[in-house]
Amino acid sequence: MKLDDLLIQIKIKSSFLCIGLDTDMNKIPKFLLNEDDPIFSFNKSIIDHTNKYCVAYKLNTAFYESRGVDGWASMKKTIDYINNNYPEIFTIADAKRADIGNTSKMYAQSFFTEMNFDSLTINPYMGSDSVKPFLEFKNKITILLGLTSNLGAEDIQLKTSNNDYIFMEMIKSSKLWGDHNNMMYVVGATKTEFIQKIRREIPDHFLLVPGVGAQGGDLNEVCKYALNDNIGIIINSSRSIIYASTNEGFAIAAANQAKILQVQMSAILDERN
Repeated sequence: MKLDDLLIQIKIKSSFLCIGLDTDMNKIPKFLLNEDDPIFSFNKSIIDHTNKYCVAYKLNTAFYESRGVDGWASMKKTIDYINNNYPEIFTIADAKRADIGNTSKMYAQSFFTEMNFDSLTINPYMGSDSVKPFLEFKNKITILLGLTSNLGAEDIQLKTSNNDYIFMEMIKSSKLWGDHNNMMYVVGATKTEFIQKIRREIPDHFLLVPGVGAQGGDLNEVCKYALNDNIGIIINSSRSIIYASTNEGFAIAAANQAKILQVQMSAILDERN
């Protein structure tokens, strides 16, 4: 999928919401445990009820990999279901991969070709040769970790070098490896005080912003600094949507939470014209 296609969906749905399918077997409704594949059954219901309010789904692969072969099967069934039934939806494998060049190429083949995700999160701190193999895949988007929302970001990312933050030095270097058509950056919603600085450096790139909802990020505050002339952001929310309820109406409850965010996003887009 090209970013132009994503932008079309944002305008059609008046939404830049991404829903994180971080599906934890210990948190899904208990009655689903009787299903042959509880994780896929949960995901399918969430997708069927929320797709009208979102433009993307993000699967954090750890929740699937932790279950071994069965988890990989659940992830494959989920991505296939989205691609076959809602092909307009942008898909993200949140795997935070990257290694030496030949290994990165195999990671890229795994998620872009075999699993057929539209995009993949990448840890860029091994440098350009670990990232460029991902950028060679046509119509696939490489999403680099820019500034993450966790407290540990202060340990390295927010240290300074050459009179600037480490994460800013990374962005300055990495933006030359590709362009705004094949790269995005992850910027945590809890780090809004840095978004304006990031936007000055990469004004045209899309930002994937996790942390709105359970992690406490503020939607309006993020949009104040992150929106650009081409919208340029995807806001991810996971737990506050998919675990809105644990009873038989869990998918309807998830849709209601997604709709609340979509309505807020629509109002923001109308205000920004």
